Amino acid sequence: MELWILFGTFTLLMLTGTPIAFCLGVASFATVLYMGLPPLVVFQRLNSGMSVFSLLAIPFFIYAGDLMVRGGIAQKIVAFAASLIGHVRGGLGQVNIVTATLFGGISGSAVAEAAAVGGLMIPQMKARGYGVDYAVNVTSMAALIALLIPPSHNMIIYSISAGGQISIADLFTAGIIPGMLLALSLMITAYIVARRRGYPTEPFPGFMMVLHLFVVALPGLLLIAIIFGGVRSGVFTATESSCIAVIYALLVTILVYRQMTWEGFIHATMGAVRTTAMVLIIIGMAAAFSWLMAFLKVPAALVASMNAVSENPLVILLLLNLIMLLLGTFMDMGPTIIIVTPIFLPVAQAYGIDPVHFGVIMILNLGIGLNTPPVGAVQFVACAVGKISVWEAMRSIWPFYGAGIVVLGLVTYIPALSLWLPALFR
Repeated sequence: MELWILFGTFTLLMLTGTPIAFCLGVASFATVLYMGLPPLVVFQRLNSGMSVFSLLAIPFFIYAGDLMVRGGIAQKIVAFAASLIGHVRGGLGQVNIVTATLFGGISGSAVAEAAAVGGLMIPQMKARGYGVDYAVNVTSMAALIALLIPPSHNMIIYSISAGGQISIADLFTAGIIPGMLLALSLMITAYIVARRRGYPTEPFPGFMMVLHLFVVALPGLLLIAIIFGGVRSGVFTATESSCIAVIYALLVTILVYRQMTWEGFIHATMGAVRTTAMVLIIIGMAAAFSWLMAFLKVPAALVASMNAVSENPLVILLLLNLIMLLLGTFMDMGPTIIIVTPIFLPVAQAYGIDPVHFGVIMILNLGIGLNTPPVGAVQFVACAVGKISVWEAMRSIWPFYGAGIVVLGLVTYIPALSLWLPALFR
């Protein structure tokens, strides 16, 4: 009965449009009351869930990315990517994907990337004769690359949701090859669709111009090396690297590019504060919810039910992927990671699946959900920038979905794609 109260209250509140943090908190509180436990337990778990030092990395990375967008670094990266790849068929679509890959190593957020890169690229693509649905779909799917490559905020959330026992440095490293594979698959898809629609190419500006634009973009691109190199080498932690990223972003945007305004600085700062409050309240409430699931032995029950279906790890991975794809259609990514990690990770480990490998599968899987109505945050942002409805974009997004699903299948069933690089750096 306790499980019915826990999940029933959560589902009912979610269906009525209640914010996810309150869904988690009220469901936990109602279940504790029914069980006769002291209500103080919920608040103790909430406090312990929020009192995690590494959580500070998330708002600081978002802060650094916002500072760089407002300080002109995104524009420099777009110009460099255009010179590098714009001459390929459907040039601006290719530029969009390469820019998303480069900027993803700075922002770490798919939503921020869709807004920043989409705000720069979608108007240009529309003006040069590209279909607005094509521009929106390329932008929204390419934004998912930021979820896999460092400094992915969701990798940090996954590590914390797993009890803090999984190395963030290993997760950052594990996502690089899948991220590059996703970028390559989207570029191939964008080329095929552009060729079919007869979209133009951009003139190649020459190697000297490419070199010049690279030098101009280099101060921003160096942040990628600073974040990954510092964390991977152990010079500083993920949290410390996020603080360094903010300081570096301020120095570059104020002293090098000199495009940061006081209004932009205030807006970025307030955005980081709002993000911190939002992330902490969700994680705190989810900590109480997750504790109750562990107390009620939900993971053990799920393992037993999975055993009744099959004991083959390949089949179990398929089932977990299908469940997560379904969850991603109506739940936002951060809360979903927090809720399902304590349930699904023990199941995966029971079948011998590496937790780092499973983390990459989960991030990519739920990332696809960010492009799936009715709760596709990245899709909504890209459509808002392109000024079209979600349903207009959905009619032609299927080739790009297909590319994402193919990469998800490869990452799921070829563990070396995720585990080879972390093993190399150990």
